[in-house]
Amino acid sequence: MTLAGMTLAITPAAHDALETWLDQARALKGTSENTITAYRADVVDFIVFLTAHHAEPQGLAPLARVTTPDMRAFMAHLRGQGIGARSAARKLSAVKTFYRWLAEREGFEPTAVLLARAPKFQKKLPRPLDEASARAMIDTVALQSQTTWVGARDAAVVTLLYGCGLRISEALGLTGADWPMGDTLRIIGKGNKERIVPVLPVARRAVAAYLDLCPWAMAADAPLFRGARGGALNPRLVQKVTEQTRMQLGLPATATPHAMRHSFATHLLTAGGDLREIQELLGHASLSTTQAYTAVDQVHLMKVYEATHPKAG
Repeated sequence: MTLAGMTLAITPAAHDALETWLDQARALKGTSENTITAYRADVVDFIVFLTAHHAEPQGLAPLARVTTPDMRAFMAHLRGQGIGARSAARKLSAVKTFYRWLAEREGFEPTAVLLARAPKFQKKLPRPLDEASARAMIDTVALQSQTTWVGARDAAVVTLLYGCGLRISEALGLTGADWPMGDTLRIIGKGNKERIVPVLPVARRAVAAYLDLCPWAMAADAPLFRGARGGALNPRLVQKVTEQTRMQLGLPATATPHAMRHSFATHLLTAGGDLREIQELLGHASLSTTQAYTAVDQVHLMKVYEATHPKAG
């Protein structure tokens, strides 16, 4: 929604409150810009709904008077728009987070908002590759480009995703200052949270092979992974080459760059890794996020059991 359109739904005081909350989330909690953008859009959607629902702009006083029927009407509105349960739950979570802050600042009771029920949805389990497919992805991704250094670059990126459990943004955020890599690598992840991840020799060799071929001079403040014109590598290019590779290998559509990170976590867990340690390696803020991998591991074990147990079937 444009700023001009938003002013029709929200008073200047309420708009200032929203932006102050976002500024504090950014400064005090290290909330990422992507999350800030999502928060703003979700809360504005709620305020726009209230404006139409009550036929008046929503300032601080009207926002403090939100009722349980208002919240039910909002959730029904989202369903009517065809918004899925997962997205509706995310929007409601953003609204609740904003209201906790606003109620404390303005001194009103936010119970009607905080007790609103989110729609139930089945959480999607991570979709990792098996070990052979993960290795095949790394071995084959370099063959997708006719330019040798580009192929080496792509292989190095995918190796870091799988070998270190990095997000694609984290891998592409590395700079010349991160090279040469030692046994560990300092990563600044979501919310500016810092973590230390081990670097396997195979990952160091892959990056070294790429840098030996890269035509661009390396500087401490320059991106480690370069595009064809020397700028920072676009994540879409990594997604595209991964897509080409998985099609060549006959892997499912879930074989994405992020699936390499999922594979890292699942294979560690299968090998007996400690859940808390895996949480630290992945940079998950909550252990519950990491626990999704235990469900994946159980699904895998059941498939093995059903395929191999003498009494199965």
